[in-house]
Amino acid sequence: MRQPSFPSADTGPSPMRWVPSLYFVQGMQFFVVMALASFMLKNMGVGNEQIARWTSLLGTAWAIKPLWSPFLELVHSKKLIVVAMQAVGAVALLLMALILQTPWWFAGTICVLFLIAYGSATHDIACDGLYMGALDAKRQARYAGWQGAFFNGARFFMVGVVLKVAGLLEAPMGVFNAWSVVFLGLGVLLAGLASYNALMLPGQLSTDHVALRASAIGETTARIVKDFAAKPGIALAVLFIVLFRFAEGQVQTIGPLFLIEARDKGGLGLTTSQVADVYGWVGTVAFLTGSVLGGYFTAWLTLRRAMPVLILAMSVPNATFYYLASTLPQDMWHIGAAVMVEMFGYGFGFVGMILYIMQAVAPGRFQTAHYALGSGVMQLGFILSRSMSGDIQVALGYEHFFLWTLFCGLPVLLLLPFVRMSALDPSASADSGAGVTPENGPGAGGGDGAAGLESATPAKPAT
Repeated sequence: MRQPSFPSADTGPSPMRWVPSLYFVQGMQFFVVMALASFMLKNMGVGNEQIARWTSLLGTAWAIKPLWSPFLELVHSKKLIVVAMQAVGAVALLLMALILQTPWWFAGTICVLFLIAYGSATHDIACDGLYMGALDAKRQARYAGWQGAFFNGARFFMVGVVLKVAGLLEAPMGVFNAWSVVFLGLGVLLAGLASYNALMLPGQLSTDHVALRASAIGETTARIVKDFAAKPGIALAVLFIVLFRFAEGQVQTIGPLFLIEARDKGGLGLTTSQVADVYGWVGTVAFLTGSVLGGYFTAWLTLRRAMPVLILAMSVPNATFYYLASTLPQDMWHIGAAVMVEMFGYGFGFVGMILYIMQAVAPGRFQTAHYALGSGVMQLGFILSRSMSGDIQVALGYEHFFLWTLFCGLPVLLLLPFVRMSALDPSASADSGAGVTPENGPGAGGGDGAAGLESATPAKPAT
């Protein structure tokens, strides 16, 4: 099996010439599907139940990407995959601009979003593999912070800038024309970034194949899954992961839609431009601040002692939206402050699940692969709750829906005393559990390793 060889720290283009653009594109494609699409469909008159159902299906791309990630190792050049998937994304965005002008725009939009989602998930695998293969361990750590910075910079751009532009264009141009212009611009931007990365990314656009057989990769993958299933207490761990995100998936799906829902239907009646201000800027800063402080808090207190607080922090968004739905404030400062509290609590608490998978589920013989599987379970749990959220909200109304989500946070608290917070693998040494470090923390992904599922990246923050 081919072993990765790391270049000397003094060879190749400076990582600052390609790491920012690489991870900005990763975030850009992710937030098109998992953030912009919901706002666009809502403003086009699509019901909450339809939005929740389709966006949850789109999210499966990132949950199941470990299924095909091992086979990307058969392609020698990760650069080839990265550039190809960026080109596919650019074409898909340009196609979206055209489809919105057709009578069958809804079906066409969903098809294009599926193309973007699965292309983006494939891009994630390859770009993290390229990052690890192009840099030695020291430089991987040095530039890991830039990964998260530019991935989340894409969140700022997509929700804070692009959504703002869409909101400003909707009134004079109409919703469909405005979003066609937005996707046209995004397609051109992504095409430009793909061209830049084709020149700047390390490696050759080679089609040579590694001396690996698909059957050998399949055998290794089967061993990894079998080893994961044999961990003591894994069934309880999987249930804990799913329940941890049960309330979150519902709130994070319906909450943004509640903000732009008309007041006579129980929403806050914000414009798209106003949502971009409170969610794209205030919300993103609060989320990142909460994530950083949650990490330090857990490191100080240890995961077991911190977990009850982290679970309670995950209920802050539920309580905040219940408050907003009950009072329906009109003052933007009031609403902005509530969104800041909501996103801070979300960021602070979500660290708990990342660390639980790293320190309890992942350690063992196939640590990176089992982190990938744990992250996939986490994402599937989010998708499950997200898919049902629209139907529940339509049945209950906004106020009672957010009250319902508060009760949805109780099962994971009741399960907590029975869940083991140390490594589930008894063969794992005390120091083998992964922590939130620059190499493997949120925002830094594992790459597509030669052995198979050892390739997947940490799940992206749900939007």
